[in-house]
Amino acid sequence: MTDPISWDLAERIAVRVAGREPFADSYHYASLEPDFAEFTAEAEELVAAETGLRSLSGPARARVTDRAGWIRANLASFRRLLKPITEKLGERMTPGPLTPIARSITGAEVGGLLGWMATRVLGQYDLLIAEHEQPEEQDLVYYVGPNIISLEKRYGFPPREFRLWLALHEVTHRAQFTGVPWMRTHFLSLVDQSLSSVDPDPKRFLDALRRSVEQIRAGQNPLDEGGLVALIASPDQQAVLRQIQGMMSLLEGHGDITMNRAGAGLIPSGDRFQRVLHERRRQGGPARIVQRLLGIEAKLLQYELGERFIEAVEAEGGRPLFDEVWVAPENLPTLAEIREPETWMSRVRAETAAAQ
Repeated sequence: MTDPISWDLAERIAVRVAGREPFADSYHYASLEPDFAEFTAEAEELVAAETGLRSLSGPARARVTDRAGWIRANLASFRRLLKPITEKLGERMTPGPLTPIARSITGAEVGGLLGWMATRVLGQYDLLIAEHEQPEEQDLVYYVGPNIISLEKRYGFPPREFRLWLALHEVTHRAQFTGVPWMRTHFLSLVDQSLSSVDPDPKRFLDALRRSVEQIRAGQNPLDEGGLVALIASPDQQAVLRQIQGMMSLLEGHGDITMNRAGAGLIPSGDRFQRVLHERRRQGGPARIVQRLLGIEAKLLQYELGERFIEAVEAEGGRPLFDEVWVAPENLPTLAEIREPETWMSRVRAETAAAQ
């Protein structure tokens, strides 16, 4: 079977697009590794105390990397994530003189997107999407050193405050996926379910474009609900995507709220960090167009919706009511329930009463 993506080319292009951040040579760079080793461990205790979620996979491990290292780690995840699609495409590809050209085009597209993303990302918890043979390459909290140094310098952030603040956010995501026993398996099952049903038929892309034109004529933006992925999804896939979007809204909102609460009193500049990164996420120009195509802008809305959902639930029933989300996959809010928290509260209370 022919792999429809030239992964080697994708890596070379991604590294070239990402470029080299001048601050990678800063004398401050040497402080990143010891700082993040310290703050990741501290953040883990703070997050556990705030949320009650403690990882079942042992202590968190920090890894400071450059843009190229982040790219290579995520290419491994992409290969695992896209396997259901690439296998179908590979089965349909007939070896011929145009095959290498097609593989190069897709490799260049993947590389270009990853390279652009590598210039933006500050930290990332490896969701264990990539199944590495080496255990030491799993369950890592990544920090992209050059990007962090650049932001600290540009805005005059106090480095140790900012680094603890970043660690709190990433470690919260780790606690969600390794402290809730079923979370990772459930998330991966939804992703696999969505991608396994993809029909790599060019006709589907034409149909998607036709639908997008109709939405534009109706005054709607076809990219608002999740970028190109949502645009080309079938009705069944869109239902799964809505489940994923509801889940990620909850987790992203919970990450932001936990970061702020756990760091209260320890990070005096936290509000400023929040404002600057909020504005950075919403930048204009060509970058915003790319964000819309990738669905990143839709993800930014997830933070806000998730936070409002949590605040509404806690206002009604406190932490005990909110903690019902961690009991079972069925208790996760749908995207509609994220937008209308009262419907989730009514459903969970009714199910709890019926079970008693």
